[in-house]
Amino acid sequence: MTKNGLTNQIRRHRFNHGEMTQQQLADRVGVTRQTIIAMEADKYAPSLPLAFRIARTFNLTIEEVFMYGDEQSPQQQNPGA
Repeated sequence: MTKNGLTNQIRRHRFNHGEMTQQQLADRVGVTRQTIIAMEADKYAPSLPLAFRIARTFNLTIEEVFMYGDEQSPQQQNPGA
């Protein structure tokens, strides 16, 4: 978890989105592969515009990709759903 409490499901969504590589996602959202690596490791919190670009790449809302603090994604709350 980053210092600001932000976590994400980027890796899971990349896999579910045709096993997209980190480089492919980086190219689509306009950052380096190292930035994607840092975000997936919860070592870097993206800017709000970058968070929107990532979520839109997966056709999801920000809340489906990023969680703040103790929040869980809907999939984590209902694992059998």
